[in-house]
Amino acid sequence: MSAENGTSDNTASSPGTSGTPGTPGTSGPSGTPVGPQPEPIRFFGTTWVDHSGGYIARRAGVAVGSLAAAAAACFVLRIAYQGLRIAEVGGFVTLLMVVMFAVCSALAFRHTWSAFTTRPDPARQASLRGLLAVGFVGSLVAYFFRSLTEAPGEKLHRAEYATAREQYEKRTTRRSGNPSKKRRRS
Repeated sequence: MSAENGTSDNTASSPGTSGTPGTPGTSGPSGTPVGPQPEPIRFFGTTWVDHSGGYIARRAGVAVGSLAAAAAACFVLRIAYQGLRIAEVGGFVTLLMVVMFAVCSALAFRHTWSAFTTRPDPARQASLRGLLAVGFVGSLVAYFFRSLTEAPGEKLHRAEYATAREQYEKRTTRRSGNPSKKRRRS
């Protein structure tokens, strides 16, 4: 699967070959396995395919890291809140700041959580960039909760990879046979 646009990189080759990691397959001219390749996930690479290469340790590390980053972010936000209290800007401004961070964090959590199961629209993603930056705590919490069950985005990547492999197998099965043995009309 290509990381740029979510399309698979399909290369036609001899029938019956498999390019999935961990299974025997024929290599192409450059030495890479033929067929669609799994798309790497941040912090996991392609270890999500067969849960190898320290996958469990990486998941634990991502869970601990995202929770620690969320806690540090909350500490920084608390310092900012105390700065507003010391500055005596008033209860209304303080309330606006607290509500803004709470709403943006909730929206960022929801957006990040849904991005683990469906590809987000690039235009919508660009328009929400500011909101997601303000609500970064929500994104970190979503990362923490998802990493408790799987690599964040693994379900989406696995479904796309399985579909790409299935389509590739159908195409290579259709092309099987030796074209030089076809009967030719004279």
